[in-house]
Amino acid sequence: MSQPNAARVSSYICLDQADSLKAEMSRSDWVKDERKRGEMNGGEAPFPFFLSRRLLQSQRSSSLLFIFLLLLSLFPLSILARPFVLVLSQDDLKDVQNDDASLLESDSSWDDDDFGGTHVKPDDELDPGSWRRLFEPSTTPISSSLDSYYTAVDKMISASTNGDARLMEEAAAEIETAANTEGDPHARSVLGFLYGMGMMRERNKAKNFLNHYFAAESGNAQSKMALAYTYSRQDMYEKAVKLYAELAEIAVNSFLISKDSPVIEPIRIHNGAEENKEALKKSRGEDDEDFQILEYQAQKGNAGAMYKMGLFYYFGLRGLRRDHSKALMWFLNAVDKGEPRSLELLGEIYARGAGVERNYTKALEWLSLASEHGLYSAYNGMGYLHVKGYGVEKNYTKAKEYFEKAADNDDAGQPKAFYQLAKMFHTGVGLKKNLPMATALYKLVAERGPWSSLSRWALESYLKGDMGKAFLLYTRMAELGYEIAQSNAAWILDKYGERSMCMGESGVCTDAERHQRAHSLWWQASEQGNEHAALLIGDAYYYGRGTVRDYERAAEAYIHAKSQSNAQAMFNLGYMHEHGQGLPFDLHLAKRYYDQALELDPAAKLPVMLALASLWVRKNYADSFLVRVIDSLPEVYPRVEAWVENVIMEEGNATILTLFVCLLTVLYLRERQHRHAVVAAGPHEPNEHIVPAAAAAR
Repeated sequence: MSQPNAARVSSYICLDQADSLKAEMSRSDWVKDERKRGEMNGGEAPFPFFLSRRLLQSQRSSSLLFIFLLLLSLFPLSILARPFVLVLSQDDLKDVQNDDASLLESDSSWDDDDFGGTHVKPDDELDPGSWRRLFEPSTTPISSSLDSYYTAVDKMISASTNGDARLMEEAAAEIETAANTEGDPHARSVLGFLYGMGMMRERNKAKNFLNHYFAAESGNAQSKMALAYTYSRQDMYEKAVKLYAELAEIAVNSFLISKDSPVIEPIRIHNGAEENKEALKKSRGEDDEDFQILEYQAQKGNAGAMYKMGLFYYFGLRGLRRDHSKALMWFLNAVDKGEPRSLELLGEIYARGAGVERNYTKALEWLSLASEHGLYSAYNGMGYLHVKGYGVEKNYTKAKEYFEKAADNDDAGQPKAFYQLAKMFHTGVGLKKNLPMATALYKLVAERGPWSSLSRWALESYLKGDMGKAFLLYTRMAELGYEIAQSNAAWILDKYGERSMCMGESGVCTDAERHQRAHSLWWQASEQGNEHAALLIGDAYYYGRGTVRDYERAAEAYIHAKSQSNAQAMFNLGYMHEHGQGLPFDLHLAKRYYDQALELDPAAKLPVMLALASLWVRKNYADSFLVRVIDSLPEVYPRVEAWVENVIMEEGNATILTLFVCLLTVLYLRERQHRHAVVAAGPHEPNEHIVPAAAAAR
């Protein structure tokens, strides 16, 4: 069974009556064909439910009701999730191990192990070897055995900022020593990253895999993410699902009250060819004008503004550094002003000891107050405290009661909903076992783990103009399987070139290395459903950028992008049909693609009209001089562009040309002024002092 497209989660849940409908989301045939060739070099969404009357009247009604409630709880989360298509058919609901929904509870849904005890652990323990200490300095001492590791990573980050190849080589050598001599699993994880990217080491997939494998065996979470992503790309779901399940459990238990953290969704710094200015504007931290207005309102006593300020500092939103002390201050001020939503977050703060000394008794008090105000998600935290016996005696009966109250309310339990649904597909309890689907859902949850902080640091670096550091961090995230990070890293390479401070096998990347790495990153993003990435893969094959020119593979990539309703891809396919490049020469198909491009994007009217005019000339005047002129344009235009850039735009020539244009402008304006003056004066009167010749003769 093929892997679901984990990047497309718009949560369309369809329980269809058609037996032929399969519960899977496969990658496109294009990706499969490319993989066979060995080319591995690399929102808001509607949420309709179509429940058939026959299914609701079936003997499995209790099981279906449970599934419906579970899926319904996903709706608020789908606002933040990437688009994803999830299709359930009758096939999924038959031959399951048990039809009794009550057995789902016995499948460790309410037991101690399901929570893993990870709620009370700091992020450094959940994500060992994290680079957090280098970006968010902490007063907590670190083990002396990690000193050499963090020193080497710090050098690597500094080298990426300055483009210092010598310092990067020194850092890579220290990391390799720490990994191979000292046996440090976190250094081994970074060494795997260096081999995978080809940074100061020869690119070697085998060494990349082995280093991540041994680092993951020793508990490095980021290597587990990288390994799980590698397994999923190779359709090795038995291994991928095991790792993603473990990581998803850590992620879903990161927040006591099971509220979905808004920090998890990375920002896409581009929207195709241009920078995503609208999204970046909202991520400029304390310099953002909107944030300053909000802060002013909070200081004037606005309870809602105080709550939002607390959220921004607690989660590190809008480009702000996380500051739990400031978050605690704003939440307490908001509570004093009667803002109830701050109550549950205060409960989490005291339970986790975030910015304050851990106090489970106070945590329970705050959560209890929150539940009294109708914030049912607080029941998750209360249930957990009763399960673990923190601040209260262990009481499984009461814990289950609290969990059920949270789950029965539409506003609670969203983060666990994807996780529980993944468990159902994984174990086959309640739904037919489907490892590809389970892998995709676990991956979505796992990407919300503490390692997602890499995205925040990368964005912060990008906004400060530190492209080298931003590229390094996005590249690290890309290896962990984040599609947005793959896309962002590739875009930085294409947009900023040498300013990306890309490090190759023996120093700063050559043009060829940059093209190859961008091609690889776009490729990975396109596998996960990024249509712009698929379009650029087609361009790479069409123009031979970072790979060998191949019109057929370019056409396959454009077809893949076209399947996602990309107007540019449709135009390109029309052009290739018009010229018989990689596709059969067919003017009718060319016109169809041009028309479809215009239907999808009205802004394409001018290029489409020119293309249709070219088609008309080609059809009515085949083999004529006009056709030869049209065919020569793709070769002539780059030469003209190069001549303009190299000759006219050269500094000295540009100055002379500018002065010449200014001189012509002045002469034209003076001549125009003279003509206007003559017209204004009117016709000349006869000179009365001149004696006509006829009169003089007399």
